[in-house]
Amino acid sequence: MGGSDIGTGTPTLGPVDALDRQIIAALRENGRATYADLGRKVGLSASAVHERVGKLEATGVIVGYHAVVDPSAVGLGVTALIGIHPTDTADDDELAVALAELVEVESCYRVAGDESFIVKVRVATVDDLERSLGRLRRIPGVARTRTTVVLSTRFEGRPNTAAADGGA
Repeated sequence: MGGSDIGTGTPTLGPVDALDRQIIAALRENGRATYADLGRKVGLSASAVHERVGKLEATGVIVGYHAVVDPSAVGLGVTALIGIHPTDTADDDELAVALAELVEVESCYRVAGDESFIVKVRVATVDDLERSLGRLRRIPGVARTRTTVVLSTRFEGRPNTAAADGGA
């Protein structure tokens, strides 16, 4: 993905059609599905699905695959959302690069509102969160932060079915 934003690339092979949307939805439900499984689900041969998935990957529509892991099972029981207010002279791109260097930062969003960025961090303990906030506040360009600690997660990372329907 390099330094680019997720979702800003435009496919070069034309629009994503209804079959592509069905394949994408099926992969979001099960990223380990075989081409044969996907083909049965969308009514294509395994080779046709393989070709379509390859094009979706090559054009940047599909940008990767990953395992979904229970954070608490790997010792990351504390999640926080941190709003970042940059200084007036801060460079957003440099700030985003610096935030990406913090291993506990899972996601970074450029937002409209009181803050300019919101990051999601996961750490083992509240003490670790305090240390993480200290590192974050020392990044050049960070004026102040606002932290919200997550008490529980009702759902997260669920597939967006609008992709299969062609929109919201």
